[in-house]
Formats: sequence, C-alpha cells, structure tokens
Amino acid sequence: MSGTITVGVEDSPESRAAAEWAAREAMLRGLRLKVVYVSEPTPRFVARTPLLDPETYRHWAEELTRETAEGIRLRHPGIEVITEQLTGTAADVLCEAAGFAELLVLGSRGRGGLEGFMVGSVSLAVVARAERPVVLVRAGEQAADEHKMDPVGVPSAAAPFRPVVLGLDLDHADDTLLEFAFDAAAVRRAPLRAVHAWPEPPTSFYRFAGDAELYDELERGQATLLNKALRPWRQKFPDVEVFEASRCGNAAQVLVNDSRDASLVVVGRRICTGTFGAHIGHVTHAALHHIAAPVAVVAHNDLPAH
Repeated sequence: MSGTITVGVEDSPESRAAAEWAAREAMLRGLRLKVVYVSEPTPRFVARTPLLDPETYRHWAEELTRETAEGIRLRHPGIEVITEQLTGTAADVLCEAAGFAELLVLGSRGRGGLEGFMVGSVSLAVVARAERPVVLVRAGEQAADEHKMDPVGVPSAAAPFRPVVLGLDLDHADDTLLEFAFDAAAVRRAPLRAVHAWPEPPTSFYRFAGDAELYDELERGQATLLNKALRPWRQKFPDVEVFEASRCGNAAQVLVNDSRDASLVVVGRRICTGTFGAHIGHVTHAALHHIAAPVAVVAHNDLPAH
C-alpha cells in the first residue's frame, strides 16, 4: 500500500469529524494523510441552484479542500497532508481511491431518532464495495470521546484509549480482519475486546430436562473456539491485552451492547462474487446504524484464510 490514509470530505459536520479522526489516525500510525474531494459532473445542489454555476462550484470545492488541509496542518503539526480533487460519481471514485490507501475514512450521518443513526447512501455504497478498510465517523466525534476519563473524571485525550472492539464471526475469522483489529489496538496501546455471539439452543424454548447442561456445554465449546481463533494473534501481538466475550444471543445486539465504551469498533464484510452483488451483512449493518463510536469495516475473502 501507499502508506496513506485517505479521507473523503464535503461541507458537513460529519465530514469535518471524519477529517479530524483521519488526521489523528495518521499521526498514530506515522502515515501521511490525503484529503480528497469528489466533484460530481453535475452536482445535485448546483442543478437546484441556478445562481451557483459550475465554475463557482469548482472554486468553492478547491477552497474547501485547501482549507480542510490547512486546518489539519495547523492542529496536527508534523503530519504530511496532500490534497486531491477528483471528478465522477462519488461512490465509484471513493471506492477506487480506497484501493490506493491503507484505509479510507468517511463521515456518517447523525442520530435518526429511535431507529439509531442514519448512514448516507454514498458511505453505504462505498462500505459495500471497497476492498480496503473503510471507517465511518459520526458528526461531533472528538479525540476525548475515544479515551477514558482522566483521574479527576474529565474526558481527556491524554488518558488511555478505550477498548477496541472486534465483532468476530468464527465461521469467517479471516486473517485480514483479525490483523486490522489487533494492529488498531496495538497502535492505541488499548485493550482488544473480541466479541462473538452464538444462538440460544432450540430446546431452551421448551424447558426440557438437561437444558442447563446443554447450555453449559455449548458455552464452553464456543468459548474454546473463540480462544483458538485468537491464540495465534495473541502471540503476534503480545503487548495487546485481550478480553474474550463469547455470549449467547442475537449477534447484532450483542455487538452493539458490547461497544458502548469502545474507541473503535471493527467488523468484517465478506467479499462476495455472487450474482446478487455486494452486501454488508446484518451485523455490520447494525454496527453502522447503532454504534456511536467510529466503525471500521474490513473487507475480507468469502472463505476464511488459513
């Protein structure tokens, strides 16, 4: 890869939060940051606003990109920031840009009431298609939000990071996903909480004799499988403190509940080559819509690596 973190920007609170998160991540990893603005051939708001001609729009886009980069350089001295303006359909261009980066960072929308968060159509399309990690960041996300309280109970970016949470499907425990999660925890010097959910045994609905024994056996078996999947990565990242959370229940709900104190949540998306096109899976979909922390979606092969 290029040693670059790429962030797609626009004029929105979500985009500004994404740019700041990307800058912090670039500092953590010692990478340069590329700020990208995608100009669509006929921007929707230009078409609706006759007084805003294409040339004015082009200058506005250049100014936005330049000001974003200058602000990052001012707030994060020492980081190498480059800019690029591209033209095309936003989702297509950003997917292509992701292929040349260590990871792509995009803004996600704000709260959507009782239904959780909203995810923009462009961000969702990129997540579903990009074959490099994509991180979605909420509006208002700040450095202190990713850290524990300081000794006097005040949120502080100087305090240790909150845990990195990994949502793991043991049927698809791909090396790409595991390496990304362990590396994210390592650069933050944060603990990693590996969350795996397994379904309730069917007999529990009928209260048959022996239910408790069956449940205990399943619980031990699932915990053993999780431990086995993590063992080689504990050896590769000996400084990362790992907590294993093997829980009975709905996988999406279990992950959302276990991510309330996360600094970053890491989930996978299988790269499928079937006729029905790209999709993100229901657990990843739930993470994007219901978890407040930044969510990293890591694309990996349909079959687990060995």
